[in-house]
Amino acid sequence: MNNLQIFNNNQFGEIRTAVLNNEPFFMLGDVCRVLEIKNPRDAKNRLNSKGVVITDTLTNGGHQEATFINESNLYKLAFTSRKKEAEAFTDWVTGEILPQIRKTGTYGAMVPQSLPEALRAYANEVEEHNKAKALIEAQKPKVLFADAVSTSHTSILIGDLAKLLKQNGYETGQKRLFEQLRQEGYLIKSGSSCNMPTQKSMDLGLFEVKETTVQNSDGSVRITKTTKVTGKGQLYFINRYLQEKAS
Repeated sequence: MNNLQIFNNNQFGEIRTAVLNNEPFFMLGDVCRVLEIKNPRDAKNRLNSKGVVITDTLTNGGHQEATFINESNLYKLAFTSRKKEAEAFTDWVTGEILPQIRKTGTYGAMVPQSLPEALRAYANEVEEHNKAKALIEAQKPKVLFADAVSTSHTSILIGDLAKLLKQNGYETGQKRLFEQLRQEGYLIKSGSSCNMPTQKSMDLGLFEVKETTVQNSDGSVRITKTTKVTGKGQLYFINRYLQEKAS
């Protein structure tokens, strides 16, 4: 790695970057440190592998293998971080680091030769920054909400789905969500099958029904049925309700 460029910030510390194939990359370990992601290896496994590069890099300990991630993967990590300063970090990246790389690196490098050229270059940087922020905001729900359930391989109770929605900014509760799902045709409204999934929901794979056998004190046996939200259903409803809220 012969084009390593280091950026420093009083709040976030040191971020090492590089330009690979005319595209800016960021050292994964530095990004994880800033975003307080404890296990960079697990973080890497959640990213798009096309935007991950492992290369030899000169560090304080000599030449070592280091993992670099591209811009879109950096945003994905930022949006899934619980650190309050994650948004400020992305502002620093889009507002300072990327424009500086464009000025000094091979990533869109062009040195202004006159005042009008400098003004045009600055205007272009502002425009690109605004476009990047707009793209981040547009992609944020999809990235954040997909990642929120990407590790969910098991179904959950509707009450747990309500908690997940609320944690991500959608104001609801168990009773309110049950009522909403009934009114929107995802759950049966009344009768002996009340709160069981409708045929539409089952066809979409949003729910499953868990049957439990319970033995009564008199020796008789009864079967209880519980509606649970599948992993697909979790992603479906989180995207639906949170994107609806954002629109």
